[in-house]
Amino acid sequence: MELFKAIYTRQSIGKFRPDPIPRQLVEQILDAAAAAPNHGRLRPWRFVVLSGNARRRLGDLMAGVALKQNADLSPEKLEGERGKPLRAPVLIAVGVDKPGQNRITEMENVCACAAAVENLLLAAHDLGLGAIWKTGGAVEDGEIKTFLGFEADQHLIAIVYLGYPENEPVQPDRPRAADRTRWLEE
Repeated sequence: MELFKAIYTRQSIGKFRPDPIPRQLVEQILDAAAAAPNHGRLRPWRFVVLSGNARRRLGDLMAGVALKQNADLSPEKLEGERGKPLRAPVLIAVGVDKPGQNRITEMENVCACAAAVENLLLAAHDLGLGAIWKTGGAVEDGEIKTFLGFEADQHLIAIVYLGYPENEPVQPDRPRAADRTRWLEE
């Protein structure tokens, strides 16, 4: 797919078919993510791929987080939280390494990881897959971070849901940059 076409046609996909994704495609997508720019070539991203029963275990943890945040959560909403990771056959959690060198800032690492997520989304789109970048309370919770292999104070910037789109996506209208751009020429 041509780059500009991919940029303008990629969109968040929220409904997926249950079909498994070949591991080779997931690895190809992760390799594209790892090609993102980053200061000092430190590659501050950490990817955790969840499929199969690991998604169910994450769902149980997410339900627990939701209950901690709202003890009055209805049983239906609690089950909805538990089922979120089951909406796609593959989830990819993206964590950020803490800077270990004085010349690299935390913000640079977060930005590099965000660029990796964008590469991941574009690569998935190019391969005919759908994806959506999710955050929410789960990415802030220490228990979920520990389950994924991260430190409690480490940033978890995304849980990307990945799969074959359930329906043919309708192409979005993309905004132009003009209303958010100021030119300084002198």
